[in-house]
Amino acid sequence: MRREDYYQILGVSRNAKEPEIKKAYRRLARKNHPDVNPGDRAAEERFKKIQEAYDVLSDPKKRAMYDKYGFYSENFKEPPGGGPGFGDFGGGFDFSGLDFDAGGGTGGFGQIFSELFGGSARAQGTGPARGEDIEHHLNISFMEAIQGMSTRLTINRGTPCRTCMGTGVDRSKGQQVCMVCQGTGRESRSRGIMRFSSPCRACGGSGHLGGRCDSCGGSGRIATQETITVRIPPGVDTGFRMRVAQKGSAGRGGGPPGDLYLIISVRPHGFFTRHGSDIHCVIPITVTEAALGTKLEVPTIDGRTLLRIPPGTQSGQKFRLRGKGVPSLRGDVRGNQIVEVRVVVPRVADERSREILRELARLNPEDPRQNMLN
Repeated sequence: MRREDYYQILGVSRNAKEPEIKKAYRRLARKNHPDVNPGDRAAEERFKKIQEAYDVLSDPKKRAMYDKYGFYSENFKEPPGGGPGFGDFGGGFDFSGLDFDAGGGTGGFGQIFSELFGGSARAQGTGPARGEDIEHHLNISFMEAIQGMSTRLTINRGTPCRTCMGTGVDRSKGQQVCMVCQGTGRESRSRGIMRFSSPCRACGGSGHLGGRCDSCGGSGRIATQETITVRIPPGVDTGFRMRVAQKGSAGRGGGPPGDLYLIISVRPHGFFTRHGSDIHCVIPITVTEAALGTKLEVPTIDGRTLLRIPPGTQSGQKFRLRGKGVPSLRGDVRGNQIVEVRVVVPRVADERSREILRELARLNPEDPRQNMLN
């Protein structure tokens, strides 16, 4: 039997640390999960291999055994002499104890899938199941992102079926225990000496046949549109994920609903640009203002404010307006506004202006390029 290289499956080196292994697993599991690739058999097989690899490499004892022998099994026992042994299995290695559950497994898998998919990766069974999370992309203006806003959204989500009250069962109809899975909602499939468990294809994981609600087809939910009001906090930026609890799809079999996640996209502003918690802008000034100094009114997100330009200011010089930047999502601090000045050289259109500039050059003979080659 060909042995799988778990390190190659996860795309990590053999001396990779636990955080690197976990990060690689999260990325690959999200990409190849059956919920993300419905009907894709190849993705399902990759997902099982990724799950199997992480189960071994994330556990120090299992990983040590895998690194030593190239495989891992709960049934394996190492004799005192150090050679490989198989306990009381009569010289044959038994993989029957390895149940590669397509539903996400238990222990470490259950915890990580709960984080990745909000419970959607949990094995289906006869009990209630949490509803799927929903993502909704929201495009807002620069000022709406800085100042915050309230908006009404219309989302498509599954809501509990009113006919069966979300259970998926019409109790006026008779129900029979599924003979394929014997009421467990799971069925096992064998490939060679490997065993895989998945939701029963006959009953869909419910454990019963018949008695399904005609209104929802046994899912316990109906696709509907719902309009909700959400409050976007001040200071969000492109890529910000905002969770709206229990506004995802309704759970199956009376389970709790999932969550709604708003993915924020911020349109650019014509004058301001954002760099982290700071706001940047560029202000043009004249040669006279740069040489003699002046006071300017500068636009900010709070309105206009006065900025002092000292004499001898150079083009490209930057000034900081404290506390005029982006509000923190925690609400306790604000960034700054960075004002960059650009000196605009006038177009000389008459001889009098040229003469004044020549006189200025005679009175100020310093050469700004004298140290270029030194």
